[in-house]
Amino acid sequence: MNAVSTTEYALGLGAQAKAASARMAKASTAAKNHALLRLAALLRQNTAALQSDNAKDLERAVAAGLAAPMVDRLRLTPQVLETCAQGCEQLAAMPDVIGDITGMKQQPSGIRVGQMRVPIGVFGMIFESRPNVTIEAASLSIKSGNACILRGGSEAIDSNRALALLVQQALLDSGLPADAVQLVQTTDRAVVGELIAMPQFVDVIIPRGGKGLIERISRDAKVPVIKHLDGNCHTYVDDPCDIAMAVRVADNAKTQKYSPCNASESLLVARGVAAEFLPQIGAIYAAKGVEMRVCAASKALLAGVSGAILQDASEQDWFEEYLAPIISIKVVDGLDAAIAHINHYSSHHTDAILTRDHMHAQRFLREVDSSSVMVNTSTRFADGFEYGLGAEIGISTDKFHARGPVGIEGLTSLKYVVLGQGEVRG
Repeated sequence: MNAVSTTEYALGLGAQAKAASARMAKASTAAKNHALLRLAALLRQNTAALQSDNAKDLERAVAAGLAAPMVDRLRLTPQVLETCAQGCEQLAAMPDVIGDITGMKQQPSGIRVGQMRVPIGVFGMIFESRPNVTIEAASLSIKSGNACILRGGSEAIDSNRALALLVQQALLDSGLPADAVQLVQTTDRAVVGELIAMPQFVDVIIPRGGKGLIERISRDAKVPVIKHLDGNCHTYVDDPCDIAMAVRVADNAKTQKYSPCNASESLLVARGVAAEFLPQIGAIYAAKGVEMRVCAASKALLAGVSGAILQDASEQDWFEEYLAPIISIKVVDGLDAAIAHINHYSSHHTDAILTRDHMHAQRFLREVDSSSVMVNTSTRFADGFEYGLGAEIGISTDKFHARGPVGIEGLTSLKYVVLGQGEVRG
């Protein structure tokens, strides 16, 4: 695709999305829900065919030497597709927030003022690896009455094309415009540059992928961006805590799956429980082949663990998002030190405390400056589906508009509505 046709192609997508967004904004709740339920059915009916298309992407990825966690993100297993289908059904079952009016108050002048929830309009989403994001983005776009332009990674092009066709079929079967969800069909990266510079058509850009992609989008975009750069998530084992529970949760937070952004990358342990806790979790990590990047105090307590892979932690390790079977481990003096460490080193994505002390839990919730803060559970729950949002468009570590998993409300805006009976301003 040459430079001229790339521009024309992007502008065409934008114009089609803008036109579709006007129809989606006034679409009935019944039509949107029908599209979501139809999409769920199509995903289940086409599982085998989708896996066949996905196999092409996997084969190319392995041949290109893509790292194992990245290949894992590409995989469309029946379980992944079933989760996508359930997400569509969960969204269909949720109330339609579009058109809701809240906060209506009578003013001294006689007018009544409130706010109505409305779609954002058109969002562009640029993402890497995970093809299931196509369904998550499309389903949320449909439910929230928006139109979207999706640009997946070249490594997932066959999977994304197959999924996008099912989305458009579900839209048409429900009397909605197929252009409400468009996939960029070319792998030419120049289209991304065009997409993020079309404020006349695109209202917000949502990048979801590696730090390099998100930094580039944030730097070059001429439209607002909802973003998170990385997921350096922490689990802090407090004194006092239930040691058995802490071992179980710290294991799950790290090893249930290594590649997601909500996997714990750093384990902080209060000095008072370190001697009891660390050898137990260390034995589990050792058995699973997890490399431990350790401070001097944790190294001393883990040195006797059979099969433990230990390496001295560098300063950079405290900042690191590994997305791999590696975890940094540090013994800290207590709650104050843990909170200070997290606020300094974390990416403000998701951080958890495992504790028996209610006041410690309350302080952690108030003082840790992250988009999700948890007590006595795994960071792996930081997910739109798990939060009951139906799906998520991504996880925002920004502090304005949307923060944490971005679901339906994160893809909407509020406008003021004013009701009068002939009042004039004096």
